[in-house]
Amino acid sequence: MPPPGKTHRPEKAGRFCDQKLANKVTATSLPKILPGETRRTMTHPNALEATRATYIPKHPASLHEHAAALRSDPPPAASEDVRERFPHTFDLPTVTFSDKNAQGESRPIRSGVILSGGPAPGGHNVMAGLFDGLKRIHPASSLFGFLNGPAGLLKDSGREIDAATVDRYRNTGGFDLIGSGRTKLESEADYRKALETARARELTGLVVIGGDDSNTNACMLAEFARKEGSPLQVLGVPKTIDGDMKGGSIETSFGFDTACKVYAELIGNINRDALSVRKYWHFIKLMGRSASHIALECALQTRPTITLISEEVAARSLRLHGIVDHIAGIIAARSANNQNFGTVLIPEGLVEFIPEMRQLIAELNEVLVTGWQEFSALETLPHKREFVTGCLSPESSGLYRNLPREVANQLILDRDPHGNVQVARIDTQRLFIELVEHRLKEMQSAGSYGGGFSPQHHYLGYEGRCAAPSNFDADYTYNLGFTAALLLREGLTGYVATVRHLTRPTWEWLPGGIPLSRMMNLERRHGNIVPVIRKALVELDGPAFKVLEANRDQWASETHFAFPGPIQYFGPPEICDRTTITLQLEANA
Repeated sequence: MPPPGKTHRPEKAGRFCDQKLANKVTATSLPKILPGETRRTMTHPNALEATRATYIPKHPASLHEHAAALRSDPPPAASEDVRERFPHTFDLPTVTFSDKNAQGESRPIRSGVILSGGPAPGGHNVMAGLFDGLKRIHPASSLFGFLNGPAGLLKDSGREIDAATVDRYRNTGGFDLIGSGRTKLESEADYRKALETARARELTGLVVIGGDDSNTNACMLAEFARKEGSPLQVLGVPKTIDGDMKGGSIETSFGFDTACKVYAELIGNINRDALSVRKYWHFIKLMGRSASHIALECALQTRPTITLISEEVAARSLRLHGIVDHIAGIIAARSANNQNFGTVLIPEGLVEFIPEMRQLIAELNEVLVTGWQEFSALETLPHKREFVTGCLSPESSGLYRNLPREVANQLILDRDPHGNVQVARIDTQRLFIELVEHRLKEMQSAGSYGGGFSPQHHYLGYEGRCAAPSNFDADYTYNLGFTAALLLREGLTGYVATVRHLTRPTWEWLPGGIPLSRMMNLERRHGNIVPVIRKALVELDGPAFKVLEANRDQWASETHFAFPGPIQYFGPPEICDRTTITLQLEANA
């Protein structure tokens, strides 16, 4: 960040400091390891790690420690029912920060920070921006990191974050500085314990870095704290590689950019192999259980032969056999044109959007909860499958019997703590390979297909969650963290940090915050009506899907593969600082 009173010079942002900073990344600077902590090995950083550590994130001119907060009318209300649940944090203004200086002196801030949920590239830079912002606001400010997610808050397990530690983790992937976890803050007992920990640690603020569920928890804790008269300020930061926490002032969640670029590189490599060998069909499952943003973005970057979008399947009520016929038809048509190869992108949550599969999963969940004792007493998989088959409706029973055996086993063996199917563990790509292969054999017998089908299956998931952040994500996350520090300076609670105008040059980005309660919707979960932040699904009338829709027939009949290549950190901005195609299209809509 520029020194107080000096104007940010965008032409210098994003460059690298001298080698002295890189040389600080040595074993001698490592602190003592705390219980449950994993030390990052940086004894001998490679050339990329050492150079990347010196990258200085670019930031807008309006983002500095003295930035004035401008308040405007709150966004439209979700509903009066939501307002009744958040009487202390609902009618809050939207906040943006300007390049003008705020009046008055700043006080020291002692904040806690939590990394919640699955990792996303840039989490460490959020912490770096938060730490720098707090120290800029007042040198006596401090940051305490709770270990392994919200569980660390409930157990009062954590560590002080100092400058040397932050410097070692700048621009790195992963969440390993303090670890993450999926513990939820859901009950009044959880909220009270959180406030007790905050009081014991003398915290005035708490920043929760997470997705929709984590930010819902942050919103609930902020409301509870105000109801109880606690001074604790609770803020959220929008994180998820799935890209499903966006809308309004949140243009994208952090990590989405990097993850999609990692996946797109791998898909592009597979495209190149398919084009070179010309005999394989690659079925690629991609992360994205509730929304297909990753599959859509990767399709726009790589132009695969076929892309399935879960939201379209649900909207058109497409049946399983219809999807299989669609894929088989394209394979047959390409084979007739001597193109016995292609790539198929499949979102991991697709099976839950197929009507009969959704019904089957719902029935299996019920059977395995109510009949758990009898089911668990059976010793062999054939007997277990036969048991559940007999408890299903005729339609679901027939579907279950015709599924590939491995998938049928996954549906009854891989359960979450509540007894529900763990959809992410279903090998959807293998399911479609087997069903398509069966359909092609039927077509071959009927004389409507004469080609060869050599399938390969892939799952691209964890490869993208902890990658070193792209320049965009490194910049975006740092600015989100610094913005969170400014929101704490303003004494605000129940907000999510935002940075807007992300397709403009970085110095024109607009930092601010919006009240979390304004993002809430009431939904029925586990039999209760509860407030939650609704996941943002792919909009079928949105500009990104429209581009796919306009091109997919040509991509299917011909070969228009694209090869994005690896993430570029050094070079011209048009290559290194580019955003996702989705973000560009939505900004120009």
